[in-house]
Amino acid sequence: MIVRIVGEGQYRLDDALIDALNALDAELQTDLDSGDAEHFSGVLQRMVALIHERGTPLADDEMLPSDAVVPPEDATVAELRELLGEEGLIPG
Repeated sequence: MIVRIVGEGQYRLDDALIDALNALDAELQTDLDSGDAEHFSGVLQRMVALIHERGTPLADDEMLPSDAVVPPEDATVAELRELLGEEGLIPG
């Protein structure tokens, strides 16, 4: 799975992380629905940290289609609403 963090680059992630990312994605959606910006910020930071810790950055000259796009960890609730599709950030 290839994930892009906006403004940062792409990471290759093992497909085994999809469930963990989907769980965080569901929390983000709940926070968006309730307007809980503080909890949202913490969840987004955990998602980005998981990608950093468990992902492998792609080389700057390697450009692949992204399976998911994640905002930077300092994104606001309003910014995330613009990125979300019907399936959330992480498809599946």
